[in-house]
Amino acid sequence: MNNEFRGSTQKDLLTPEKSLFSKYADLFVGEKNIWKLIRFELIQLFFSWVPGALGLALRKIFYPCLFQNVGRGVVFGRNITLRHPHKISLGENCFIDDNVVLDAKGEKNQGLQVGENVYIGRNTILSCKEGSIFIDDYCNISANCSLLSETKIRLGKYCFLAGHCYLVAGGNHSFDDTSRPIMFQPSVSKGGIFISDDVWLGAGVIVLDGVTVGQGGVIGAGAVVTEDLPEFCVAVGSPARKIKDRRDKKQILKA
Repeated sequence: MNNEFRGSTQKDLLTPEKSLFSKYADLFVGEKNIWKLIRFELIQLFFSWVPGALGLALRKIFYPCLFQNVGRGVVFGRNITLRHPHKISLGENCFIDDNVVLDAKGEKNQGLQVGENVYIGRNTILSCKEGSIFIDDYCNISANCSLLSETKIRLGKYCFLAGHCYLVAGGNHSFDDTSRPIMFQPSVSKGGIFISDDVWLGAGVIVLDGVTVGQGGVIGAGAVVTEDLPEFCVAVGSPARKIKDRRDKKQILKA
């Protein structure tokens, strides 16, 4: 990528040759179709903000046409920000709370794929920047979490993320060349983030690119996960270190 912004969408926003209208359509709708843009605008204008049961009912009727797929029983809260919704799939009985950002932007990515019975809490951001995010069934993502993907983030079944968790796949730059701004230097990827089934991330946990957390793991509040963690481990600290194996009821490992 050398001295270009990662992701054509961000780069195009700073390109003076494109009109403001074209930039807006690329960023939010992601499809070069004037009627789809008009439909998107009208649905957002009339239904995104409506409070109470009426708002829930209206969004249940009108929102699904914007998405790649929406299963039965999906609930949409107020003021949800949508970007490239045609690349967003929501399984049955998902609950999307107020002020959530569902951002699947990118040209060649798979976007945002959410399984069944998934809860996404208020003010949470799921953002793709040419990457993809996959959330399996029965996940619970609490309020104010951020999942940012330039490569791939995958959550297995029954994962529980407490409030203010931050997962970032990609987003790193080399910075060896002091003659150029860091943002224009090549991006560095470590392959994405993979959270296995039945993992609990405590409040404020940060998971960095290239990390795999094994099945049944428990990560203590405020931990920073920089390396892979094995199955059924309890880990705490910055960087996160294993202190216990959940399968061993007696032994506590000294870090």
